[in-house]
Amino acid sequence: MVLLAFAESTIQLFPDGTIFIHIALILIMIYVLNRTFFRPINAILESRERQKGGRGGEAEEILSEVSKKQKEYEAAMLAARNESYELIESERSAAMESYQRAVSDAKAAAAKRIADEKASVTEQVSEARVAIALEANKTAEKIAANILNG
Repeated sequence: MVLLAFAESTIQLFPDGTIFIHIALILIMIYVLNRTFFRPINAILESRERQKGGRGGEAEEILSEVSKKQKEYEAAMLAARNESYELIESERSAAMESYQRAVSDAKAAAAKRIADEKASVTEQVSEARVAIALEANKTAEKIAANILNG
């Protein structure tokens, strides 16, 4: 008890000679545990593995095969997804080209129709002017005839 009280009152920050005692005790403990505990357990585990006939290795092979096939599946899915995106993009671009073609054809048809209608209106205006001029001449002749006869 006195020794514990003395040890508590003299806490040192730097190791002294007792560190060698602690290291020796740890090494002895490792040696004893290896001899009495770890070696027998390791021997039992090795004998169990031998009795299984190496089936643990077989399971590892199956797991690696499953992992390999899963990676192949994921790669195939990624390739299919990329292919579908490319197909969608090509279909979208084809649809956009068709749309642009239809719009430009409609614009061209509308411009042609507008030009035809403008030409028709211009022709009708000139015909109307000729008709009005003729009518004005006839009316002028009638007025002149009425005035002179009258």
